[in-house]
Amino acid sequence: MATDPLLRQGPDSTDLVLSVGPAGPTWNALTSAGPALFTPLVLGVPTLLVAFCMVLAGVRASTVFVVVGVIAGLEYLLGWLALALSRARDILRVEFAPAGVPASLRLVRAAGPDDWLPVKTLREVQLTHKVVEPYQGDYKPAVSTLALELVLRGGRERLAPLPFVGDPQRLADALKALLGPAGVVVELRTERSTRDRPQPNSSWTSGGSASAGSGGG
Repeated sequence: MATDPLLRQGPDSTDLVLSVGPAGPTWNALTSAGPALFTPLVLGVPTLLVAFCMVLAGVRASTVFVVVGVIAGLEYLLGWLALALSRARDILRVEFAPAGVPASLRLVRAAGPDDWLPVKTLREVQLTHKVVEPYQGDYKPAVSTLALELVLRGGRERLAPLPFVGDPQRLADALKALLGPAGVVVELRTERSTRDRPQPNSSWTSGGSASAGSGGG
């Protein structure tokens, strides 16, 4: 379950919490089982092509159904594995230790924590706050998200935008206070846009007008 990214100070570390809720390999496998059902649907065209070729070759229908079922089952298992491995890399939180003036950090992923690294390995934290505001007359509320990018010495860790209703400047200031002594740069960008207004179906409107006009004659 996603939550607003926030800093939580514990006795041993200060954590940048990105997601809360159950985690671990077993949980990843269970939560990936449902979405993996879409894999056979996405790969349905080549599967149907195999079935069509078998029918043209005169193979019995029962055999075709069995082969298609086996292919779909293998596609599902491969999709399940790929999705579970992908989710295992998701970052749940970033731990900075000790809590006061951190000297080390580690990324805690859905599959478990990485090794501790010197805090100077982290060169920059980029926060991108995006707000999509409603157009005039729109009843839907504004949508606010926050994307994070960690610039490390060996590469970058990009985190998908998370729902965010807090104060991004307050979070950025807290990170600066925590990581500034280690020389880590914290950058905050805010992007605002307006939700697109849905376009009326002009063809339906013109068609309805024509029908009404012809009925009146």
